[in-house]
Order: sequence, then C-alpha cells, then structure tokens
Amino acid sequence: MSKGFRIGLLPRIGIAIVAGILIGLIAPDWLTRIFVTFNVVFGQFLSFAIPLIIVGLITPAIASLGRGAGKWLGITAGLAYLSTLFAGFLALLVGLVIYPYILSRGTVEDQGNPEDALLAPFFTIEMPPIFGVMTALILAFVLGVGLTITRGRTLFQAAIEFREIINKVISTIIIPLLPIYIFGIILNMTVAGEVFRVIGTFLSIIVVVFLLTLVVLLVQFSIAGAMNKTNPFTMLKTMLPAYATALGTSSSAATIPVTLRQAMKMGVSEPVASFVIPLCATVHLAGSTLKITSFALAIMYISGIPINIGLMVGFIFMLGITMVAAPGVPGGAIVAASGLLTSMLGFSEPEVGLMIATYIAIDSFGTATNVTGDGAIAAIVDKLSAGRFGTPQPVVLDPAEDSLDGREEA
Repeated sequence: MSKGFRIGLLPRIGIAIVAGILIGLIAPDWLTRIFVTFNVVFGQFLSFAIPLIIVGLITPAIASLGRGAGKWLGITAGLAYLSTLFAGFLALLVGLVIYPYILSRGTVEDQGNPEDALLAPFFTIEMPPIFGVMTALILAFVLGVGLTITRGRTLFQAAIEFREIINKVISTIIIPLLPIYIFGIILNMTVAGEVFRVIGTFLSIIVVVFLLTLVVLLVQFSIAGAMNKTNPFTMLKTMLPAYATALGTSSSAATIPVTLRQAMKMGVSEPVASFVIPLCATVHLAGSTLKITSFALAIMYISGIPINIGLMVGFIFMLGITMVAAPGVPGGAIVAASGLLTSMLGFSEPEVGLMIATYIAIDSFGTATNVTGDGAIAAIVDKLSAGRFGTPQPVVLDPAEDSLDGREEA
C-alpha cells in the first residue's frame, strides 16, 4: 500500500450510511446528542461558506470566458450549458409525470421532521453568512462579466487566488467532514424511524435517474450524429470505454486521457478534441444536473414542499450556471448547488444532507454521463469549426482535484 493511499470519498459515504443505520438502532442519548451537535455546527458552517463558494468559483469561471481561446471557448461553454439545461428540464418533466405514481405525496411532512425526534444539541454556534446566496450569484456575475470587459489583471488574479482558497476549503474541510455529517443525518433518520422508508423511496428514483441518463446520451449523440452524418449508436459505442472508466473513477478530470482518445477514434480532429474534452470535463455536467433536479423534486414531493413550476424552471437555469462553474473538487457541484436548494427551494438542513448523500452515492453514473456526452459536444464543435478551429492550448486540469477514488501520489 502506498504512503498516499486513503479510503476514497464514496466508500466513506457508504460506511457512514451503513454505520448510521446500525448505530441508530441502539444509539444512547449522549451519542445521539454528540452528532446532533456536530450536524448543527457543520450546517452553520456550510451556510456561511456557500455564498463564498459561489463567488469564488463562478467569478473566475465567467471571467475566463473572455480569455484564451475566446470564440470557441464561448461556443463550447454555451453548448455545455444547453446540454445541461436539457438534462434538467427532462428530469423535471419526467418527475412531474412519474413521481405521483411511485412516491407518496407529503409522507415525510405528515410524520414530522425526523430531526424533531432527536435530543437537543449540547450547544450551537451561530455563523451567519456575509451575504445571501442570490446576492452571491449577482456579485459573481457582475465581477465575472466586468473582468471580461476590463481585463483587469490584478482583480482577475485575485479571483483566481480566491478560487484556490475556496477549493482548499472544500477539499480539506467540507469534503472530509461530509461522511460524519451524513452519518449524523442517517442516524437522525434511523432514530426517527424514517430511514428504511426513505431508502426504499430513493431506490426507485435511482432507477428513474439511470434510465434518464441513457435518454440524455441518446439525444446528445443523435444530434451529433445527424450533424456529422454518422450513426449515433456507432459514436456512442466508441465512447463506451470513457463511460466505463468514469464509472470506476467518479472523476471527469481523471478520465480525460480515455475520453480524449475515444473522441479522436470517433473522428473528432485532434485540435478540437484536445481543447474541448478537457474544457468539458469542467463545464459540462448534464448528468449531475439531471441527478440534482431529480432528487430535489423527489424530496420536495415526499416532504410536502409546494412544487412551483416557474420556480423550478428558474432553479434549473441557475443550477445550469452553477454546474458550469462549480465542479473543481470532489463534491464541489452538490456543495455549491446546496445554496440554491436552500435559497430557492426552501430545503432544510436534513433535506440538504439527504441530497448530498444520494448525490455522492450514485456519483459515478452522473460522471459517466458527463464524460460520454463530452464526446458528443466535441463532435458538434468539430463540425461547426469545419477546420477553422486552429490549435488552441488545451485546458489543463489536475485529476487529483476531481477524483473520488481516494488514490494520491505517494
């Protein structure tokens, strides 16, 4: 075993879920109160950090659109955003049609909040955020767009360095503590007698989400195939090694070499593939958006939260922007999206915790959808460029920053 080996995030989440169920069946009051206290404090810290995460990740992402490859960077990011929106709206439409038949409306609300069944924490620490989530989004847009216009080097460099700080906060504080937080959520649900019903409910949602990811890929490659006059199923078959690799790594960035190789085998020119594939590993998260929208709608349905179609449409548009900008570290997408879940959809702390747990539990399927769809976007950009793309410098990502497999260099 190498010196740098550690248990990955996904196994830790799995251990936390199982341990939460087992210990919850026999947990004494003092143990329950310890984890109630931790969840309250950690939840306060998340509330404080979310606006900073949004500003720190979205500002430099928008500012970077005015730099580097310029036109094709904007086109690629635009295609990624459209793909992300399609996935989100597909999840919304299917959820509105199917959920009434497979979920029981308001069952969690009828039986009470599971957190109410727990003892009070030993203490609480108030950590009010500097500003709200919507303020953070507006500030990020203003700063990001302003930097693309003024091209101010000093502020742009400050935004880049602030992003590094935020990435460190996520990777060294939030992500390592997530398993404990999720353990507390599951412990909470077990003590309240809710956990087995909720698990049964989400198993059916997981099946729906998996089927929807296949639909998204079929649509993406049908469009790419039509534009390139190529059989979409042949293109999709060529990209299967990237899909399989992402299932194992749960990392878009770590899968870049395989995705790049398969995209070129699919017929995408090397200049386009070497630029689009690394970029899409960061900005194209259709699978992640589909998962978040599907699970959020399911939680709203079983919790009795009113479902406003107009609000959900706005949520998907904002989620698409957040997904384009956010995922720089493991779990960064769902952590950044949790701000929208609370501010726009009115999610409580236990509901956000449940979202994080379910998102990470099937993270590999969303990631596999993301990277496979990157090949379709590369094929579309290759057709649009018609040889005029040139040889832009590829976007270089650090796979270690986006890996859930827990392996690091010694």
